[in-house]
Amino acid sequence: MEDEEKKDKPKDAESADREDTEQKKPRYCSLCRRAERITGPLISVPGGIAICRDCIEKGLDTMQSSGIDLSSVTPSNTKISFLDLGNIFGTQHRPSAAENAEPKKETPLLTMKSIPAPHRIKSQLDQYVIGQEDAKKTVSVAVYNHYKRLVSLDKKKKEDDGAGVEIEKSNILLLGPTGCGKTYLVQTLARILDIPLALTDATSLTEAGYIGDDIESVVSKLLAAADGDVEKAQRGIIFIDEIDKIAKKHNTNQRDVNGEAVQQGMLKLLEGSVVEVPVGASSKNAMVPMELVDTRNILFICGGAFPDLPEIVRERLNKTSGVGFAAQLRDRFDNDPALLHQVTTEDLRAFGMIPEFLGRLPIVTALDPLNEDMLVRILREPKNAILRQYEALLAMDEVKLTFEEGALHAIAKAAMEKETGARGLRAVLEGYMRDIMYEIPKDDNIGEVVITEAYIRKTGGPRIRLRGQDA
Repeated sequence: MEDEEKKDKPKDAESADREDTEQKKPRYCSLCRRAERITGPLISVPGGIAICRDCIEKGLDTMQSSGIDLSSVTPSNTKISFLDLGNIFGTQHRPSAAENAEPKKETPLLTMKSIPAPHRIKSQLDQYVIGQEDAKKTVSVAVYNHYKRLVSLDKKKKEDDGAGVEIEKSNILLLGPTGCGKTYLVQTLARILDIPLALTDATSLTEAGYIGDDIESVVSKLLAAADGDVEKAQRGIIFIDEIDKIAKKHNTNQRDVNGEAVQQGMLKLLEGSVVEVPVGASSKNAMVPMELVDTRNILFICGGAFPDLPEIVRERLNKTSGVGFAAQLRDRFDNDPALLHQVTTEDLRAFGMIPEFLGRLPIVTALDPLNEDMLVRILREPKNAILRQYEALLAMDEVKLTFEEGALHAIAKAAMEKETGARGLRAVLEGYMRDIMYEIPKDDNIGEVVITEAYIRKTGGPRIRLRGQDA
């Protein structure tokens, strides 16, 4: 008998722990899918179903409007005996949502000593991103000010003082050709900062009611990056790439469902408002739970290539040209690589961005196109440089990989011809390294492979050294 009692105790403890765990999980209404902290306490019915009071009231109203006499529905003449309507609508005390809410995890308060300074953020970005000094400084200062804004909010919340200067957030717009490092810059920022950051793109966004992702889906991705913690997500950063794809369409007779309409819908997100976002899904429907997220403290960074924008800037600058010895020539901006640094709000409006949208992105910075020297530096200087990746792959076969200086410049020139920026470097290298990485495992005597300029220019081959052979 004693052995049986000992066996039963662990089972009772396990069931108690399981019940405690189930009680701690957030509950949602089985009909409207709203969280319990929004609807108030839910009524549990057999079968693991929970229903909010609003849905029950709507159901009873529907039954009454259909002519059903609810007074005849009693436990003696019907099988519906699990609902105690007296407890639901009686005079008993209803616990409020605040009384029944689960205790929230307190977010640790930030201090000025705990936030990284702009030069420290930029020094970490320098280890991965080559060049783009203006963009790195702009992003570093914006993130630093974002931290300071959170510090001021925490201070006001702690002191319960509404007085003082309220710091407003400054959203950022990054301009630059494809492959110049806009997305990679923000991805690197996400790795070095201990703050929720969501990366999304605007290509799939459409106006509400049409096929595609709803505008609130960008906030739902941030909520997922914060592991469902609403308080943590409201202090995060959202990067929206391909923002130029939602520009206003010109000369169209159809409804612009993924252009100007999306810009109009994003205004409330950028400015700051409380929105209802789906949890774990990209669109709202009856089967997806919803959460309320305040976007006033979320920093938005938008990026886009804006392919036709240099022509718009060049056309505006050429209006000042004239005739005579002291006149400015019309072709003086034709080969200017830094043309995007002279962009204005009028140029972006001519591209198709509405003024209300641009007004919520006060900081506009441009990234420089990559030249041959920058591409060579990208090949070998960053911590996760492409050459280091291939060296690590061949080191697993106990083979040393070396590149000649002329080969690096030849690879950079071939990548520039593709006009895809830094992305072209891997495409070029994959073509030359495929045969080498296929043949090397066949021969265990190979100790070093030297990629020569002649091999890149297709006038020769790589230089192979065997193990124990002098250099």
